[in-house]
Parts: sequence; C-alpha cells; structure tokens
Amino acid sequence: MHRLDPAREHVVGLYRIVIGFLFACHGLKSLFGLFGAKATVPVGTWPGWWAAVIQLVCGALVCVGLGTRVAAILGSGSMAYAFFVVHLPQGLFPIQNGGEAATLFCWSLLLVAFIGPGRFALSGLAVRQRTSEPKRAGATV
Repeated sequence: MHRLDPAREHVVGLYRIVIGFLFACHGLKSLFGLFGAKATVPVGTWPGWWAAVIQLVCGALVCVGLGTRVAAILGSGSMAYAFFVVHLPQGLFPIQNGGEAATLFCWSLLLVAFIGPGRFALSGLAVRQRTSEPKRAGATV
C-alpha cells in the first residue's frame, strides 16, 4: 500500500467537484452572460446553446456527484465534438486553435467517468444511508 492511498478518495472527490464546477461555469457564462461574458448564445442554436446546456447540467451533476459517470461521459463527448468540429479546422494543436479548454475538459471528464466520484458525492450518501439502516425484527430480506 502506498502512503498516499488513504487520501485517494478525498482527492478524487475534490478533483470531481472542481472539474464539475468549472464545467458548469462555462455553461452559465454562455447561457446567462455571467463571469464577464460579452454575449450569450441565442436559445436553441446548434451547437452552441446545446453545448452550454450540456456544460451546465453535466457540470452541476458531476460537481455534486449525482449520476457522475454518465454526466462525465456526456460532457467529455461534447467536448470531443467541440474540439474536432469547432477547433481542429483552425489548426492541429489546441494551443493553435483555441481548443485548450475543450481538450482539458474532455480528458478530465473522461478520467472522472472511469475513476468514479470519490468522496463527497451525493450518490454516496444514499448508499451509506441504506446500508446503515438497522434491520427490523422479523423483517425478511
């Protein structure tokens, strides 16, 4: 056992929270003009408005730890789409084509999907509550 193993689940949980929060902030920026955005994306436009909705919803779910793996896969896929469709035609490397954020979110969310939510996830609370309930006398399982 490595000496950092006891902290692993806590670090994974904090990583998930930060990535989810930042991803949701991108959606808030595009949809509502928050955080110094110069403009909002017009409602229903493809792919910008839909990408922003995915960012907001999936980011929030990843952040709080509900449906984490599914939300992370959907968010990761949307960022892969953004990179290949929007950024790649502008140049091969993310530093050239403005696709750094899309690339980082794509790979970060894919990692979250594979390693799971870690600690501090709301989905973990429901599991812990079910397993810690005392059994009633005479109850069949």
